[in-house]
Amino acid sequence: MKDTFILNFTPTGMIPTKEMTSHVPISVSEIVEDVHKASEIGITMVHLHARDETTGIPTYKKEIYAKIVEGIRTYAPELVICLSLSGRNFNELEKRSAPLMLEGNLKPDMGSLTLSSLNFNKTASVNDPEMIKSLAKIMKERDIVPELEVFDIGMINYAKYLNKKNLIEPPYYFNLLFGNIACSQANLLHTGVMINDLPEAALYSLAGIGKDQLQMNSLSIAIGGGVRVGLEDNIWFDAARNKLATNSELLQRIHVIANANNREVMTPLEFRKLMKMELGNGSYGRSFNSF
Repeated sequence: MKDTFILNFTPTGMIPTKEMTSHVPISVSEIVEDVHKASEIGITMVHLHARDETTGIPTYKKEIYAKIVEGIRTYAPELVICLSLSGRNFNELEKRSAPLMLEGNLKPDMGSLTLSSLNFNKTASVNDPEMIKSLAKIMKERDIVPELEVFDIGMINYAKYLNKKNLIEPPYYFNLLFGNIACSQANLLHTGVMINDLPEAALYSLAGIGKDQLQMNSLSIAIGGGVRVGLEDNIWFDAARNKLATNSELLQRIHVIANANNREVMTPLEFRKLMKMELGNGSYGRSFNSF
């Protein structure tokens, strides 16, 4: 029997533009179609960013997120959906928490929660303590599971602090991201220290920025972790940057690597049960029922 792993698909992000790569999905219909293809290939969950329908610039507007979620759930009602609450382009609580206000069949299962401020190559993601705690509090009140985004070991410690403050609770899901210029690097020492410091009852996926994506995805499959992959983190198929990737190609390659390691993608339903979430098909977010 093959061991299963979380495959977290990140199709769009905030950085890639059509000028950088024609393959990045920007419009509602493009994102919905890319996720449709991904669900047919096999994924566990999707981490979504929305873009303004006119300018293509990242947006917080829940009306656009609603269209994306509605489109995806017409064909994948069990797929775990996480909506981005990023602080790169805007940092008002009302804006960042807007996607969390969707309800019913549009309610997200998860919301991203970056656990500290950090610098990227050209921009900063500002996440001050009150913002982090406020977003965590809103998610807990609305039974939405935080997707804990971690770029260095201090952020893991902050997750433990949030638990002590009763703002997050197990089971946890962490994205561990490596290769950003100002954070943990894509090497075995940084990876081992980060994984070793995770709290009990934590599931995790490894991600690599740019050229480090394939390396970190491959490592995680080999050592028993999950994978975060998509054009959000890397637009190239090869390290030499000769070929622009499609999301489908990146996902298909992960399946090949997983098969060689006798592992297979965890189903959304299996992930929902492990994370104590509702089972989909009309019920979303945290569940307090026993399965």
